[in-house]
Amino acid sequence: MENIYNYRLEELKEYFKNINEKEFKAIQVYEWLYKKRVKSFDEMTNIKKEVIEKLKQDFKIEPLKILKKQIDTDVCKYLFELEDKNKIEAVLMKHDYGNSLCVSTQVGCNMSCAFCESGRLKKVRNLSSYEMVLQILEVEEDLNIRISHVVLMGIGEPFDNYDNVMNFIDIINEPKGIDLGARHITVSTSGLVPKINEFAANPKQVNLAISLHAPNNEIRNKIMPINKAYPIEKLIESVKNYLNKTNRRVTFEYIMLKDINDKVENAIELSRLLKGINCYVNLIPYNETSHIEYKKSEKEQILKFYDTLKKNNINVTIRKEFGKKVSAACGQLRSNYEEEK
Repeated sequence: MENIYNYRLEELKEYFKNINEKEFKAIQVYEWLYKKRVKSFDEMTNIKKEVIEKLKQDFKIEPLKILKKQIDTDVCKYLFELEDKNKIEAVLMKHDYGNSLCVSTQVGCNMSCAFCESGRLKKVRNLSSYEMVLQILEVEEDLNIRISHVVLMGIGEPFDNYDNVMNFIDIINEPKGIDLGARHITVSTSGLVPKINEFAANPKQVNLAISLHAPNNEIRNKIMPINKAYPIEKLIESVKNYLNKTNRRVTFEYIMLKDINDKVENAIELSRLLKGINCYVNLIPYNETSHIEYKKSEKEQILKFYDTLKKNNINVTIRKEFGKKVSAACGQLRSNYEEEK
């Protein structure tokens, strides 16, 4: 039995057509789910009893279970338990432009980035679209807020779960549903070049972020194994292809790791690599964890790196630091929870 939150509106219309019911009932169900946020089919009072019974036979409507929640200034981190007892995280960040939710796309991750807590647990499975949708619904209900932006940067590599991720984007972008604008959705990838090329053909104006974290192959090979399959030259080529097809600016994420990738000469090299590309660089102060030896760059060094990029005409920002009092690193809350158990 499938969870109803897995269904796009068009698929639900097809379902009603197949059971000899009018297509508009799909719109009614969608509005009950996403506008009125009901928790059972019985609450859908404008749908006749026999159709409700049929929906109950064919679909589940279960929510995710909140196992743990950590709160700090402008941030709230959630640990969810899935039906099969696997655990994932989502992080709500309050910005001046609205509420942004960082969503997980997999249980575990196979990318094995050396600095990443999530990658310590290898991929167990992909998340279904509904398990991504429910992260949004649960957080909105728990905090009584509207989420205005979604970033797919939580546990997992979104492009390693491409079909479910694209289905999820269709569901949350649907005006009759959550109605989140495509330009308020960002997908982050560690550099799966074939999927970047596929994504470039998608007509939706969803944002693309590249987890770059190094200006050359030598450094990137050490900290991101994916680079051995798709080296920087191929990655940049796919980004240029994306820009040619979409004309949408790309974000390059760059975690600042002390004495690894944070020298001024690294910034100069990065400037050369990105010259002429319609992009901006997001410098991210590293969240240290007890399991990984990498350290956060000194504030002074981050500012030098920033200034060097600026002088070389690269658009650059330094990400606001969130969650000093919570398990801030991606995957850290889940990891800590498992250890406590």
